[in-house]
Amino acid sequence: MKRLTAGILIFPDVDVLDFTGPFEVLSRARTVPGIESRRSDEHAPFHVCTVSQAGGPVRATGGLTVVPDHTFATAPTIDVLVVPGGFGTRPLLEDAELIDWIARAAGEAQFVTSVCTGALLLAKSGVLRGRRATTHYGALALLKELDPTITVERDERFVDDGVITSAGVSAGLDMALHLVERIAGPDVGKDTAKFMDYRSAASTQRDR
Repeated sequence: MKRLTAGILIFPDVDVLDFTGPFEVLSRARTVPGIESRRSDEHAPFHVCTVSQAGGPVRATGGLTVVPDHTFATAPTIDVLVVPGGFGTRPLLEDAELIDWIARAAGEAQFVTSVCTGALLLAKSGVLRGRRATTHYGALALLKELDPTITVERDERFVDDGVITSAGVSAGLDMALHLVERIAGPDVGKDTAKFMDYRSAASTQRDR
């Protein structure tokens, strides 16, 4: 299969697991099962990179400092867009440049996803208009306020309604494994979860 570029947005006060969880899942997925296939990128279905607005070190929640791979200006074409959440999402709701970039990147991507309060940024950009979606339990009301056309799902780990949104923090792992299953097939998703020693809710929810 053609390798897809997964671009993960990062910003000041992004939640660490919100972006590192999907990064781990997507970067460790392999179309050939087993531990040995993880020693190279030969069978990797994704090339994963991080993107920030202006470049330079980004300080995440908890003080972790991350150096993004690309800026908005230098980012490659993104096939899979991942928008994480964290306390830093609130001021970004008023950042027109960032909201416009999300709207444009989402319009060009094959798959658009969010983790936690990253859904707020998708809502502000218009990406979730008329769709079912979820977010962190503490931001469900704000998600609806930002776009009343969204049907807010309160009790799901993730919601796939054209755009894939997930609940808070650790739910991003389940969302990303669901994404792997959608793109590369259930066997690849299950093998990725096995390699990570993670008991995923993705298959269970997908089969409801």
